[in-house]
Amino acid sequence: MNARQLEVFRTVMRCGTLTSAARTLNVSQPALSQILLHTEDELGFKLFKRVKGRLTPTPEAEQLFPEADRLFRDFDNLRRFAKDLKQGKAGLVRLAASAPPSLSIVPRALKAFRAARPGVRLLSYAVPVAVITEMLARGEADIGVAMDDTPTPLIDTDVIGHSEVVCVLRTGHALTRREAVTLADLADQTVISYRPDSLPGMLIDRALARDGTRLRADVEIDVSIVALSFVSQGLGIALVDGLVPWSSFPGLVSRPFRPTVSLPLCLLTSSQRPLSRNQELLRKQLRDAVRDYAADPTSLGILVPATA
Repeated sequence: MNARQLEVFRTVMRCGTLTSAARTLNVSQPALSQILLHTEDELGFKLFKRVKGRLTPTPEAEQLFPEADRLFRDFDNLRRFAKDLKQGKAGLVRLAASAPPSLSIVPRALKAFRAARPGVRLLSYAVPVAVITEMLARGEADIGVAMDDTPTPLIDTDVIGHSEVVCVLRTGHALTRREAVTLADLADQTVISYRPDSLPGMLIDRALARDGTRLRADVEIDVSIVALSFVSQGLGIALVDGLVPWSSFPGLVSRPFRPTVSLPLCLLTSSQRPLSRNQELLRKQLRDAVRDYAADPTSLGILVPATA
């Protein structure tokens, strides 16, 4: 019994007559009769008989009706859900992002997405880059945002912007009087920065090597947000990404670092699964958030959109 046959059987059972059922379904009575006959042929038993001129359900039809009614309601719910998906009123989007974009562009993108798709559930994860790629590969996340463009099997990487490395200091530090901080300024400072084998660490080394210099961090970190407590507690000053809004944290300020070191900001997706309409919308709004964040004079991070 297909969906149309189910609908016809249910309507005839509820209306009691072919005339009333045909009117309800907006079809002719002969067409309705043909559908019922074809349904009975497929089922192998009669659904209705005429008793004294009245259409009467058979015992088999009486037993079939509760299940048919339930299935029809389920199918009707499915149709409504599909319509809601089309109109952006339902669905699920899962976003996994590392800490820097989670504190800067992601809130902007999610706010815009919620305004456009208020009925769609959002799951947002703040996790390291390695976890993001694993979640995408396992189908546990739909979109990733990370500051790493290292090629990864089965992951599509799209650079949407670049963040510059900045120097993060405590308020009142002597170097806050500088418009920009150089490596020479750090000679007598305790420097907190990335591990040399991490992508940011390697990019810093390459930029300094072009000037014939080299950085040796006194305190090595895996993720930039760790520098928040380290610098706040007076452990040292940090060379980290400028995407985290450092100056929004009490007692901290950031200054540009020279030479300029540019870190990639990337959208990550699985190459094995297409994105839904809602997921495509969030991807677009993440791009828009990068552009808006870079253009906003109140933004404290340093972000340059990728040139398409």
